[in-house]
Amino acid sequence: MRRALAGLLLLALALPARAQVALGESGWTLSGTGSFGSDYVSRGISQTMGRMAYQASAELAHESGVYIGGFIGNVRFAGTDAREEIDLLAGFRFAWGDTNFDIGGIGTFYPNYSAGRASDAVDYGEAYLRVNRAFGPVKLMASINVSPNYFDATGLGVYVEGGADWDTGLWGLTLGARLGYQFIEKNPRYGTPDYTWWGLALSRDFAVDGVGTFTASVNYFDTTIPRTQCLSGQGVQQDVCTARVIATLAFRF
Repeated sequence: MRRALAGLLLLALALPARAQVALGESGWTLSGTGSFGSDYVSRGISQTMGRMAYQASAELAHESGVYIGGFIGNVRFAGTDAREEIDLLAGFRFAWGDTNFDIGGIGTFYPNYSAGRASDAVDYGEAYLRVNRAFGPVKLMASINVSPNYFDATGLGVYVEGGADWDTGLWGLTLGARLGYQFIEKNPRYGTPDYTWWGLALSRDFAVDGVGTFTASVNYFDTTIPRTQCLSGQGVQQDVCTARVIATLAFRF
């Protein structure tokens, strides 16, 4: 399958910010997340062919705004030996007035990927810029990711996304919505046309004193990709681009 995570871990569209553990007086804090869900969807496309997903991430952040992080999760792509995805990222966060900015880069890697080509052809990097601002119970956000040579050497890749999270004030529920657009220079090699995806999520936190926070969520995803053009470059018709509902349980500290 010609698809990869390009951004931070998507446990749920409305997943709240992580808690943090201070590392002495160094100014550094550590946070982490673990999750399992009924599927792993990135930019509207399943990364596990509809199977269960198990993921973990960690981030080391400094009070100056500098941070580094990593992610690992299982994947399953038709016609390949890839079984895990590893992401490494670094960036800088800062605020300008009431608006928050996050600029950085991320590398995505698939150990043991093999589809008749050199395995390192699928590994790629992206630069990203994210912006968000809260207006009362609603947080608005937008982002752009740019890769000079996207997944599987498919040339320039540009991804834009916008969305909102609303703290409903009802039973601790948060409602999230996302709309994204993916441009790929070499569509035939990638296996899809340029496409739009959208998603909705309903989530709720359950805090456990002295332990951390559990987040339960239900997510809906869909794309504009016709089934006949869903990763068709591999010559195998796949059902990973169609609408799906996913349940996820995450733990963070």
